[in-house]
Amino acid sequence: MSPRRNHPKRRGPKPESDEREIGASSQSIEEHADGDYYVRKITGSSSNKPYRCPGCDQLIPTATPHVVAWPVEDIEMRRHWHTACWSKKDQRRPRTERTRNAPRY
Repeated sequence: MSPRRNHPKRRGPKPESDEREIGASSQSIEEHADGDYYVRKITGSSSNKPYRCPGCDQLIPTATPHVVAWPVEDIEMRRHWHTACWSKKDQRRPRTERTRNAPRY
């Protein structure tokens, strides 16, 4: 008797390119005030190193679900965001550094 097979047989050749189609991943295109962005949702299991969120300037720890976004025309501007920070991106005010006793206007 042959051993039991716990995995399905492969059918056909493995695709040669590593690129996935947009429909096969959780990647989409979103419109924002400053242009269109590719947005990819990252699960906690596929996140294997910490990143700095540009929205709140806090660390995104490893194994934390988050969002990767970049402008359609510039992949070099790809950034990792907390999901909540990305959803509030258009509502955020400009970030200004103030001294301790400075007025808030």
